[in-house]
Amino acid sequence: MGKGCITATKYFLFLFNLLFFIFGALIMGFGLWVLLDNQSFIAVLQESSTTLKVVSYIFISVGSLSMAMGFLGCIGAIYEIRCLLGLYFTCLLLILIAQVTAGVLIYFQRDRLKHEMSNIIKGMLVNYTGQNRTTEHTWDYVQRTMKCCGWTGPGNWSENVWIRNSSVSMYPCSCRNETLPGTDVKETGLCEHLSNILPVYETGCMHSVEGWLLENCGVILGICVGVAVIELLGMILSMCLCKSVVQEDYTKVPKY
Repeated sequence: MGKGCITATKYFLFLFNLLFFIFGALIMGFGLWVLLDNQSFIAVLQESSTTLKVVSYIFISVGSLSMAMGFLGCIGAIYEIRCLLGLYFTCLLLILIAQVTAGVLIYFQRDRLKHEMSNIIKGMLVNYTGQNRTTEHTWDYVQRTMKCCGWTGPGNWSENVWIRNSSVSMYPCSCRNETLPGTDVKETGLCEHLSNILPVYETGCMHSVEGWLLENCGVILGICVGVAVIELLGMILSMCLCKSVVQEDYTKVPKY
């Protein structure tokens, strides 16, 4: 391989590793969002869903390793260190395997996740108190913003311990349909109503939530596919550059 071709390969590999570092940061950010978010529907699931936690930890690990490998690849490409390039290729392969594993896990566990999600929501509705709890306030936010009530419908709330044992007609305040006559609108907790006809939304949140999850999964899937393409190109370029470097020259390694 000519000197000019080696130089071009080196800088192409550097560019790909820079993009790889950025995409790795995005994947790690998504994993952290799933694990730490307390402002969206994910917060309702993360306290009880073991599968979701496992997937989030996989994304965090893959993203962190991707960032480290992006930096390692940049150093190996610029200074043409064969051992770093070989290590970079091996780590890229392991990252790609981990990503495929996470994708397969999500795909084959989707029915289990759906069933698990339904059980988590229904259990939360039964024990809802309206007190200062992250999951309850998050679900209130979901019902207000998506203009829905319950999981499959407002009837799910009839199983709530407080509503079932109350001597007056009560409903979750976040289900309040503002277009219907009734008491003042509150964001959280349980509200009283004089009539048995409750001023709540008639549709459940199941389809809206599933649509929201699919929309966000589509974005993440696109990012993962982009990272996989960059990984494959990085593996090819690293091998080409590694083969072109005949002799190790450790004097090129930057000293800090």
